[in-house]
Formats: sequence, structure tokens, C-alpha cells
Amino acid sequence: MNKKRARVWIAGRVQGVFFRAYTQDAARRLGVSGWVRNMRDGRVEAVFEGDAERVEQMIAWCHEGSPMGRVDSVEVVQETYTGEFYKLTITR
Repeated sequence: MNKKRARVWIAGRVQGVFFRAYTQDAARRLGVSGWVRNMRDGRVEAVFEGDAERVEQMIAWCHEGSPMGRVDSVEVVQETYTGEFYKLTITR
């Protein structure tokens, strides 16, 4: 299995619309680990690790987001896979 890690920043109406909780649910379904958090500038930041195809599916999900939210842009940076996570957590 090819492993991958990506850091993602999502901008739009992504805070106060349960974006982090929906992200956690999507990651659980896909078997992706890492973390997700709100940023002070109104964006959401996440780190995803796992099977490369599933991480790509998670990034694609970020372009859609939560049902009550609105995604204006998604920035992705590929990072070195570490395997340090066992699930996706919501952090502050």
C-alpha cells in the first residue's frame, strides 16, 4: 500500500458549520488518520495520513465540505508520511 500525508487549508464558510465533525466522520469512513482544527483567520487546517488513494479522496471531500458550509478554496501541501496517527482527531 502506498502511504501519503497531506496538509490542507480550507477557506470559506467553514467555521460554525460543523466542518470539523463532518471531516472526522469522512476520515473515519475512509480510514484516514490525522487531525483537523479551526484557525484564527477563519480557515480550517487538517493533516491527513493513510493510503494514498484514500487521502486523495479526503482532499476531494474537502472541496465539498459540510452540508451547511461553503468551500471557497482548498490549499494542499504534500508532506512526508510519518504514521504517527491512529485516527483523525479534532484539535483546538
